[in-house]
Amino acid sequence: MTKAAGIEGARIHDLRHSFASVGAGASLGLPIIGKLLGHSQAATTHRYAHLDADPMHKAVNTIGASLSAAMNGETKNNVVSLKRARKPT
Repeated sequence: MTKAAGIEGARIHDLRHSFASVGAGASLGLPIIGKLLGHSQAATTHRYAHLDADPMHKAVNTIGASLSAAMNGETKNNVVSLKRARKPT
């Protein structure tokens, strides 16, 4: 089966870990991921889900992009536009 998929050498176990890690990286939540994998214990899902090497870097970039958009008057991502402070006269 893995040969036909072009992922020779991969085990079902490896694919389940990848599935859990992608779900965790997408912030889907461990309870949902665990349910999808058929886990009865949260600790099992926690062991399966490996986050990116630098989730803090990803988070700060996401927050920064949202704040930048708000400061430029863009309202995507449910960000409320910020009013610029008036310059003192």
